[in-house]
Amino acid sequence: MSSLNASLATALSGLTAAEGAIAATTNNVANANTPGYSREEPVLVSSDPVVLTPLTYGTGVTLQSIQSVRDPILLSQIQQETQSSGQFNSLVSALQQLQTNFTGTSSGIGAAISNFFDSVNQLSTNPTDLSLRQGVITAANNLATSFNTTANALTQQQGNLDLSVVQSVGQINQLTRQIAQLNGQISNLQNVGENAGTLVDQRQQVIDQLSSLVDVSVIPSDNTLTLTTANGVPLVTGQQSFQLTTQTNSAGLHEVYSQGNNITSFITSGQLGGTLQARDQQIPAVENQLDTLAAGLANSVNAVQVAGFDLNGNAGTDLFTPPPAGGTGAAASLSVAITNPSLIAASSDGTSGSNGNAEALYALSTQGIISGQNPSDYYSGIVFNVGNATSSASAEQTASSQVLQQLNDQNSTVSGVSLNEEAANLVQYQQAFDASAQVITTINDMLYAVVNMSTLTG
Repeated sequence: MSSLNASLATALSGLTAAEGAIAATTNNVANANTPGYSREEPVLVSSDPVVLTPLTYGTGVTLQSIQSVRDPILLSQIQQETQSSGQFNSLVSALQQLQTNFTGTSSGIGAAISNFFDSVNQLSTNPTDLSLRQGVITAANNLATSFNTTANALTQQQGNLDLSVVQSVGQINQLTRQIAQLNGQISNLQNVGENAGTLVDQRQQVIDQLSSLVDVSVIPSDNTLTLTTANGVPLVTGQQSFQLTTQTNSAGLHEVYSQGNNITSFITSGQLGGTLQARDQQIPAVENQLDTLAAGLANSVNAVQVAGFDLNGNAGTDLFTPPPAGGTGAAASLSVAITNPSLIAASSDGTSGSNGNAEALYALSTQGIISGQNPSDYYSGIVFNVGNATSSASAEQTASSQVLQQLNDQNSTVSGVSLNEEAANLVQYQQAFDASAQVITTINDMLYAVVNMSTLTG
């Protein structure tokens, strides 16, 4: 009787294990299309045997656990590439918007420079013609307006990027709070031996979202994990999250702080890193070049203008308002200082018919007055640099996206659900369940027979 009872317990263990395996398979099938879901596998182990000398009897099977299938190294690679992809996505978006200010061929600063010098060249053919003189002033105003418009557009874009910094920090704080909360839930389940696979999947998805925003390092520890930025600034430790804050600097732009320390310069990846790169490096570099061009052009034109004589034979005065000392803000503040066309100093000797100074003004168009380059070539260099930066970032964005897609495909192969495989597993576990049930039925019949025999012999 005792042997039959032991056999019944062994068969029941097989029935229970098969039932648990079927439940895991059913859950896999149900979540086949769930984003971020990791396939679950039942872990079956032999139960401890019973030794009755000289024989050893098996005691069945134990469903030790149901574990999610993950590749930690692959997940780490996806996380790192997600950071790069987020950085290039935000950087390319900013550079493409920046590039729109420098793509026009019939408008914009480049065309305004050409039109200004063309108007001066036309004036040199008839320096007493008031309409040609007015044409110079009009072209100068258009040139100043082009500089103002472009500089203001860059300032506005920088301001929009600054708002994005604040928004990204808010999103980062929200995600770190979620991760800290999930850490607690996962730890509570794992401490009592429960399966926390679903919550781990949710946490991994939140970590991926966080990685797209900022550079993140993940440090597993026991039943929880710690998150830091790439340079070690803590974001999450167990069930505690550390909130980032923003403070404005002297330029009115927001910088990122953690526990009172400025960490802005250490953020290099993720959308926040790309945004900071565009706001603090790319746009200021273009602004400096525009200021150099505007200041150099205005100073050179003014120098020639004051060396000549106007239509009344008086010494010339500045055509453009003198730019700020050092040139900073010259593009945004560039303006025309005169409105009277007779004040254009076209004459080089004080006579009204002289065009020597007009020709000297026109000669500036081919002279290296801006860092050794003529104005048009210097501006073309700005356009080239912006276009080249956009092209390079776009190429890196494409490469990063392709690598990330390949890594996600590999992860789907490792952790994703194959319905064909699950169907085969379901048949296998169903057969095991049926076999265990048949054994139980057989043992039950045998026990019934033994009981009846005992009754008859009694």
